[in-house]
Amino acid sequence: MSSTSDAARAAASGAASPAASLTSGDASSSPAASSARSASSNAADAPDATDARTRALLDDPRALLKHLYRVAVDRALPGKILAGHLPPPPKGRTLVIGAGKGGGSMAQAMEAAWPASAPMSGLVITRYGHIPPDYQPRRIEMVEAAHPVPDAAGERAAARMMQLVRDFRPTADDQVICLISGGGSALMPLPAPGLTLADKQAVNRALLASGANIAEMNCVRKHLSAIKGGRLAAACAPAKVLTLMISDVPGDDPQVIASGPTVPDATTCADALAICRRYRIALPPQAVEALERGDWETPKPGDACFDGHEQRIIAAPRQSLLAAAEAARALGLTAHVLSDEIEGESREVGRVHAALARSVARHGEPFARPCLILSGGETTVTLVPQPGRGGRAGEFVLGCAIALDGQEGVWGLAADTDGIDGVEDNAGAFVSPSTLQRARALGLKPAELLAANNGYALFEALGDLLITGPTQTNVNDFRALLIR
Repeated sequence: MSSTSDAARAAASGAASPAASLTSGDASSSPAASSARSASSNAADAPDATDARTRALLDDPRALLKHLYRVAVDRALPGKILAGHLPPPPKGRTLVIGAGKGGGSMAQAMEAAWPASAPMSGLVITRYGHIPPDYQPRRIEMVEAAHPVPDAAGERAAARMMQLVRDFRPTADDQVICLISGGGSALMPLPAPGLTLADKQAVNRALLASGANIAEMNCVRKHLSAIKGGRLAAACAPAKVLTLMISDVPGDDPQVIASGPTVPDATTCADALAICRRYRIALPPQAVEALERGDWETPKPGDACFDGHEQRIIAAPRQSLLAAAEAARALGLTAHVLSDEIEGESREVGRVHAALARSVARHGEPFARPCLILSGGETTVTLVPQPGRGGRAGEFVLGCAIALDGQEGVWGLAADTDGIDGVEDNAGAFVSPSTLQRARALGLKPAELLAANNGYALFEALGDLLITGPTQTNVNDFRALLIR
């Protein structure tokens, strides 16, 4: 079977354990400014010190790759970007709603930016352990729930959110602001009429194991939901809704991010049913009947319930990759961004990246070395019946390491920008020219571990895991290869 996004291993158990946050010291300013201060030999204060730090990073590939990952994450932190997208306070009230793995930091940024004199209240759902430790909610209630398999806490919170917007009774002087980030779909499991949470959990597990891509999975989720696919926006009517989104999906389609709870949905019940049949997803009989009749159709583009609504993507994968590339160039490295939309089997994508890196290292083609190659997107992992530990980033790195076969002059890092690779405690893992040699010296067999989906065991034994804890944002995968 196969898993997408947050790893099908969680399908049997639910959410990952809470972990500590990436500290603010890792991301203390904008990526470009931070990198320029670190790297510029023209700095007005202590140029020798900045030159020394630049040399230290360039002399330590692992430290350099970790630095660029932090720059990418920093570019997507709500505390640095959300305030610039907020409208002025209205004459009346502001209701804040939302969900996602970045929900806690988005709510924190919202509270910090909103004037104390302007009325505001709300409810935001995030994953267990993803509320920033320095955030003390005052006007926005925070609720934690499970991801990637939903739980009863998420169902209760989603039901409360729907009731909250219905009871809001807006006037022309009021507004609703919705804060959405990746993971929001699983965190708002409000079943369609006639379905139960257990039904939703079973379908979600099957989807995670099916190999369906995120757009296909969320099409099904929308049509089995009472809150997704624009239904939350419909419940807000006649209020005008501003949706601020952090994208974690290839292509940044607002309809796909967190299953688009406040966005018109162009997909249909027939599409959802076809996807379930294509991937042999078993549905409850009442769901099949409702989809066949079109009973659970979502609000479509042009529906009057969306009049005056606005959606803004405030952070996206490409922006973070470009920030990392800019930081690398500030250090004197040539940087190339392949794409922020790479999908496919993780280990195979790793092998393709390895082939590219080897060509650069051996032949100086298609890029001259030294250089940095960056990519993002959302890959999948095909699981054996009794899989080991690890997420898609670790699977990518192990596939890449085996294909590199100890290639001199190539180092790499793959990590999830939310700080959690699948359901493990690491964000990702490093590869170096010595990875395979060190693994075999410990008696480890890389190919067998890859076949068993057990990359975590190898990288843990080598001390090559990247552990950050929840980063308070999520712009999908970060992959970097340094060739010199």
